[in-house]
Order: sequence, then C-alpha cells, then structure tokens
Amino acid sequence: MTKRFGFTLAEVLITLGIIGVVAAMTMPTLMNSTQGAQYKAAYKKALSAISQAVTLNVALDEWSFADADDGTYVLKDMFESRMNVVRQETGGANIKDSKGNPYAPTISSAGSAQGVTAADMAIGQNNVTLFFNDGIMFTYDPGAAKNCTRADGADPKICKGFIDVNGVKAPNRVVQCDNKNATETNCEIKNPTDVYPVVFYDQTILPGTIPAKAVLYSK
Repeated sequence: MTKRFGFTLAEVLITLGIIGVVAAMTMPTLMNSTQGAQYKAAYKKALSAISQAVTLNVALDEWSFADADDGTYVLKDMFESRMNVVRQETGGANIKDSKGNPYAPTISSAGSAQGVTAADMAIGQNNVTLFFNDGIMFTYDPGAAKNCTRADGADPKICKGFIDVNGVKAPNRVVQCDNKNATETNCEIKNPTDVYPVVFYDQTILPGTIPAKAVLYSK
C-alpha cells in the first residue's frame, strides 16, 4: 500500500491564518519605515537643490540670499531662473491639500517640535510658495526674507521658511522628535514626516529645528 504524505486542509488554513496575522502586524510598520526613508531622501534632495540654485545664481548673477530685496534681487525670480518651478502662489487661499481642504501642516501632541507651533507653519497671506517639478514645495515670507545674512554678520538676519517634500499630499505633518524635551544629542525620530522648517542666509540653507537637523544628519 502506498502512503501519501502532505498537509491537511485544516493545517494549510491554520498556517495561512498565522501568516496573515503576522503580516497584518508588521506591514504598517514596514510601510511607515519605507515612507519615512522616502521623506528623508526627498528632504536632503530639496536642501541640496536649493543650495545648488543659490550657488549657481551667485556664479552667474552675483547675488545670494544676503542681497534679496523687493526690487532688483527677488528670491522668487532666482528660483524660477535656477530651478524647475511649475507653480507659484501668493498667500494660502489657493493651496489645498489632497482632500480639498486648506493646506495646514500639523504638529502631533506627542513628542517635541522644538518650539515650532502650528501658527509658525501657517502660510501667511504674503507668503510666496513655489512648487517644483519633483513635487517639493517651498514657502517663505518675502517681506521678511530680505538681506538674509549669517548670525555674525554686520547686519545679522537669518530668514525662515519651510519645505514640504511631497507638496500638498498627506500627511502634511511637521517633523518632530518622538521624545519630549529632546536635545540635539538625544532627538529620536523613528519615522520622518514630510514638513521641515528651514533657515537660510548668504548662500546657505539649513534645517530650522532640532528634529529637522536630526533627520538630515542621521545615517
């Protein structure tokens, strides 16, 4: 008599059920981690692209953030000349999220955003917001972004703005440390988000908060 070896239907169903439970538990974490890595890469790319645009502008037209004004040296003109700007908005009235609601980056109640509030991240009526062809969005107040020089300059002024690495798409959440009262040495960020405060001056653009620095300089 020939014996046949194999699995019963019940054994197969139990195995598939176990695999399904494990997948349901691990997939969200895996997806968040993958998405966080994409945000991190896009953030580094955005800082590099803006920095290169300013460097190129200095080489060709001989002016940088430090020379910006309302007439001769206008920042949005520099970005339009040196980067692939596909859309430009003044104020936030025409900037909607993927659900059609007014664009408004949020800050989680948990963790630490290092002094940045939702009000700080709002797009004011005078803000200029630029959308680049790779989906990155950069916004700043042109009224405040004049003569942006390093902190130890004769006319010290560091200007501010923020980058959303995937434009108006969700989650529209400001990057922050997972642990409250975090410092530059212990800020923990498991899954980076998509909105990053920045500061800029002279030919330089840098992270504007401790969490933004932690994402940029992490391995």
